[in-house]
Amino acid sequence: MNKPLRHVWLVVGVLFMLLFTSTTYFQVIAQDRLNDNANNRRTQYSEFGRHRGAIVVDGTAIATSVESDDNYRYLRTYDPGAMYAPVTGYYSVIYGYTGLERSLNDTLTGSADSLFYHRIADILSGRDGQGATVELTLDAAAQQAAWDALDGRRGAVAAIDPSTGAVLALVSSPSFDPNELASHEGGSVQEAWAALNDDPDRPLTNRAIAGDLYPPGSAFKLVVAAAALETGDYTAETEIPGPGTFTLPNSSSVMNNFSGGRQDPCGPGDASSLAEALRQSCNTSFAQLGIAIGEEQLRSTAEEFGFGQRLEIPLSVTPSTLGEDLDDAQLATSSIGQFETRVTPLQMAMVAAGVANDGVVMQPQLVQSVHTADLATVSELTPQELGQPLTAANAAQMRQMMVGVVEDGTGTAAAIEGVEVGGKTGTAQWGEGRDPHSWFVGYAKVDGRQVAVAVVVEEGGYGSRTAAPIAQDVMEAVIRG
Repeated sequence: MNKPLRHVWLVVGVLFMLLFTSTTYFQVIAQDRLNDNANNRRTQYSEFGRHRGAIVVDGTAIATSVESDDNYRYLRTYDPGAMYAPVTGYYSVIYGYTGLERSLNDTLTGSADSLFYHRIADILSGRDGQGATVELTLDAAAQQAAWDALDGRRGAVAAIDPSTGAVLALVSSPSFDPNELASHEGGSVQEAWAALNDDPDRPLTNRAIAGDLYPPGSAFKLVVAAAALETGDYTAETEIPGPGTFTLPNSSSVMNNFSGGRQDPCGPGDASSLAEALRQSCNTSFAQLGIAIGEEQLRSTAEEFGFGQRLEIPLSVTPSTLGEDLDDAQLATSSIGQFETRVTPLQMAMVAAGVANDGVVMQPQLVQSVHTADLATVSELTPQELGQPLTAANAAQMRQMMVGVVEDGTGTAAAIEGVEVGGKTGTAQWGEGRDPHSWFVGYAKVDGRQVAVAVVVEEGGYGSRTAAPIAQDVMEAVIRG
């Protein structure tokens, strides 16, 4: 072979090696980075061209995929959209996915490990692969009742089956229409996205489980009362101090016993029973009770209710918190649900559920079952115990006290005729010159049916006037079935 020919072969060999190396790099090493690139249309077409399973509530699909006449093949649709949007999230060509669309993406696309054999069966039979259907635990009537009762006001509702942990309602208001973000019309999607992000009411936030957590106000007195009972030093009839005012330790700050600056004592001789203090929602009683039982006992009980735990239901739930290293003044304020105590509505529903379930808190779960297109069941809800903040005997005392709040206390607006209803209202201060948040936390049970619920209405004022009637609507929807 002459010299020029060898040079040609050398150049061809180098070019071949470069081609081989670049192909290997892009197809193997850089594969994930290229697939994740938002500008990679081929990846988008592949992703949206796959059948996606439905999300179902009470036998009706609330999120489904329909064939489209564009390159994406399928369009995700939601009906009714806004009422379930904080749960379903959205599935967008431009902005990705949120909610269950994100947390259950592998299941909905059919790529989850649990669906491996079903994928093999589809391949062998020549069928197009299909995603699995996800049946939720939500009760359609309870969800509708919560949505209607909030009526667009800023707030949230969470309801749970105390015995199983099944989430029966999860509403955040105001909400958004996920169909606007799922559209394949890029311009309109971007306009909708900009409007939602510019909205000061934050409709994209799921207030029931995340976002800026809320001070629970007097609803937190349920946790303090439970902690006191668990020390063994208190019963519902134990007399505790309740003067009209209480000067916080090592401070000049004075706590009033009732809202509006009233300085009435909780009972004759500046004292009352624990049950009576809860019925009246006496601030000074619970401030001093919190100091008496101590931070360690209060924190331990709160953690058994679920505080501090990062839950996946499978939506991610922001942990509810107490402050750290509290002095007595901070502990007193925390014990009436102020200072740095911050909660989600779901967490407070778990508090009521633990009381209703003989002191046992069950893991909240949002998925009832998963099944394939041929109706084969892949998984089903299995109740799991999360904690036990109360003995059964102390839980019975708590229910008795909470029933007193509804029958003849601050929570009468939540009463349901012929039904055992127990609860606690809350009016949570949160900002200078701002109206307080309105809370109701409670449970209802009759004839084997039961539900625990938490309602918060931002700047709604007194819990007895605003949140309690909403809770009544939701509990009645579940109980009456």
